[in-house]
Amino acid sequence: MKTEGKGWKRAWWLLLAGVGLQFYFVQELVAAFAFFAIGFAAVAFVIVSLCTLWKGWKAAVGRFTNSEDLAESGLQAGRPAREMP
Repeated sequence: MKTEGKGWKRAWWLLLAGVGLQFYFVQELVAAFAFFAIGFAAVAFVIVSLCTLWKGWKAAVGRFTNSEDLAESGLQAGRPAREMP
């Protein structure tokens, strides 16, 4: 009878170790998912920021080069400062 008790005790310890390992792997998977999600969000933020800056720069340059409201025609980009005789 004592060997049967030891067997059950070992079985319970094995079962508890298996459940504990399952929780450990779940924790590791959740942590890895969190790291990947944070990394993806950071990369997406950088890409969106660069696209926004590029579109803003493009709009500003387009507004500057196509502006007819500047004080003198020589101040506009792409035009000579003085008329050549």
